[in-house]
Amino acid sequence: MPRAIHLIDFPFPTAPGSPKLRVVPIVRIMVDGYSLLHSWPELAPGSPRHSETARDALTDTLTQYRDAIGTPITVVFDGAGAPKDAPAAQSTGEFEVLFSRKRRTADDLIERATQRLLEFGDVLVVTDDYAERDTVAYLGALTSSCEAFIRDVESALGSLSLHIDEHNRREQKRYKESRPR
Repeated sequence: MPRAIHLIDFPFPTAPGSPKLRVVPIVRIMVDGYSLLHSWPELAPGSPRHSETARDALTDTLTQYRDAIGTPITVVFDGAGAPKDAPAAQSTGEFEVLFSRKRRTADDLIERATQRLLEFGDVLVVTDDYAERDTVAYLGALTSSCEAFIRDVESALGSLSLHIDEHNRREQKRYKESRPR
């Protein structure tokens, strides 16, 4: 059973005087890969959005994000853009890269996986395709625009970098203080 370890604040109506946000556990983040790539030109600048270079930059960044937040992520690309020698799936339990099959779309895979995962907890679907967001929301999933998700990724990675820098400073100081003079 997947663990629900990433928590996001999700607004919902509340009684006057009570908190406006609740914490929602996310069991998996489903990402429409090409939708996110088209919204994030800073990744692999100068490379076509359907290129292997752009896909690699996206998966590298999302792997770091997954490591920072602890929530499993699945990135789904339309099969039409898959490299000829690409394996059917590049995956671990925590990070998956999938390409849809011939005559199928990333949306088809996202919808099917979302429907199956919802029995374990909330699923967050990231896409700028309004029809797809409506479809998965109807199934019961949470949705995010690519722009909002990019801000979350950049914020998490920035916080992680600051935390690592602070940890390294403390360790350097501790090391210098422990050395005999």
